[in-house]
Amino acid sequence: MELGKEKFRLILLNCIKHNLGMNRRKVLKTFGTGIAGIGMSPILNAQSDMKRESNNLKGNINHSVSAWCYSKIPFEELVIQSKKIGLVGIDLVGSENWDILKKHDMISTMCYGDLKGKSTRSLINGWCDKQFHDELISNYTRHIKLVSDAGWKNLICFSGSRRGISNEEGLRNCVKGLSKILPIAEKHNVIIQMELLNSKVDHEDYMCDNSRWGVELCKRLNSKNFKLLYDIYHMQIMEGDVIRTIKNNHKFIGHYHTAGVPGRNEIDETQELFYPAIMKAIASTGFKGVVAQEFKPTREDLIKGLAEAIRICDI
Repeated sequence: MELGKEKFRLILLNCIKHNLGMNRRKVLKTFGTGIAGIGMSPILNAQSDMKRESNNLKGNINHSVSAWCYSKIPFEELVIQSKKIGLVGIDLVGSENWDILKKHDMISTMCYGDLKGKSTRSLINGWCDKQFHDELISNYTRHIKLVSDAGWKNLICFSGSRRGISNEEGLRNCVKGLSKILPIAEKHNVIIQMELLNSKVDHEDYMCDNSRWGVELCKRLNSKNFKLLYDIYHMQIMEGDVIRTIKNNHKFIGHYHTAGVPGRNEIDETQELFYPAIMKAIASTGFKGVVAQEFKPTREDLIKGLAEAIRICDI
């Protein structure tokens, strides 16, 4: 059976609307190989449509939240509350919690290495340093398959610390190491995404601390399965010029994170970034991925603060 992406999405949406019990896992089982070449987009879009209809969201941005920011809330409760306010999934979730997401028909919008593969979680021991390549290659080879088998799409990675390595040597090292796993990612339809982090305030000595370096890495790897995770908070600190950077380099960006500057707290009127304009810029590029809130909440009602951030970003 051959189904176009849009037709499949509409069928799925109709099933959900009429309470036909077609959750994500059942749909995959029902349609089987007929959706083998379609990927997650129709499912993501159908789930998003239902959440938007019930939460009055406008539908131009797919919303998520990073799990670590809400560690005070039991993970399953975070999933339940996030679904209620219209999020499509949770960011930075290891395989130990994927079953909880599936239970509630939510998505792991950015996968994190599981506890067994700790080197896939390290921000310090990364791809720019060859001494970590063997362990990274082994763990990412295993984890790419886990991500694919679970039906997810995105898997985070990090450049790691410089340790005196020059920008050019770091680029060459990253290309050499990542080139070993990208054929596996391409085979399993998983996108490896390197996060841009600031080295000025939060992650001293981190190499992938500016968009120019990250974009150059994307160009050298030249793979549709390697993208940048553009963290708006981090890049505001390092280089500013966020909207123009996004518009000029959107084809290299696969995912976004938010937070307020300064302080990494709520994205409200107390900080210097105006997120509605940034979200409009992202939407104008045709971006169909996910924007995840990654601020450190300070308000007493954590979920209410998250819901307000979603409304700010729902342009």
